[in-house]
Amino acid sequence: MTTQLETETKARLDWAVEIARHAGDVTLEYFRNPNLRVERKGDDSPVTAADKGAEKLLRERIAERFGDDAIVGEEYGQTPGTSGFVWVLDPIDGTKSFIHGIPLYTTLIGVLHTSDGKVENGTTQLGVIRAPALDEVIYARRGGGAWHQRGDGEPVRAAIEPDRPLAEGLLLTSEVGSFRKRKSGRGMETYLALDERVRLARTWGDAYGYLMVATGRADVMIDPEMNLWDAAALQPVIEEAGGVFCDWQGTATVHSGEAIAGNAAAMREVLEITRGK
Repeated sequence: MTTQLETETKARLDWAVEIARHAGDVTLEYFRNPNLRVERKGDDSPVTAADKGAEKLLRERIAERFGDDAIVGEEYGQTPGTSGFVWVLDPIDGTKSFIHGIPLYTTLIGVLHTSDGKVENGTTQLGVIRAPALDEVIYARRGGGAWHQRGDGEPVRAAIEPDRPLAEGLLLTSEVGSFRKRKSGRGMETYLALDERVRLARTWGDAYGYLMVATGRADVMIDPEMNLWDAAALQPVIEEAGGVFCDWQGTATVHSGEAIAGNAAAMREVLEITRGK
């Protein structure tokens, strides 16, 4: 029997997939534009008119259909709501790649549900990862599976190969340098230990790395630093594709400021390393 939460989540997923495409189209208007202007935020991370324009569009489209929902976005902060649903937006995940004309950037939309109105207590209900420059998208909702689509092709069920061990696998991360900056320590030590155990390591990172895990093209993706808007869309996609999404201690959450995703066999080995055992 379908619950009210499932019905409301499905309606939001359908809308999220549609508006992610529209926001992605906004980013493409700026992609590889020689006149693109790059600004620096307070934390020294880059931002462009494409980031801002795409998030504005997403907020406007969400308000059209789900005006009682809260919104949290990387560029424009938090808008309160009363429905218990929270949209979490990252208009361009991988802005550095975007600036350099590399097509491995994505638009992320996640939706949480919280019973007490606190975002930090919200549980992920759906996620959309769209790679506009590659015309590729993967999306999922709790209990509905993960679905992968390229171009105008039919969506296909995404499934992770569960049994490939770390020694035979492909490990991805966003930036090796971010491990050196890990505030709680053991960052670079952890990365080097993983690098020794894995068959191949690459930095095809940001959310596109998680998309690669969810579609079986990579086995593990790890980040030592992550904001809520980076993570919210990822957990339902990875889990509905049959993988594991958690923090470095193995807790399945998007609120820890770090993340690992992968197939079950590889993740057992990865967590031994990240836990320091």
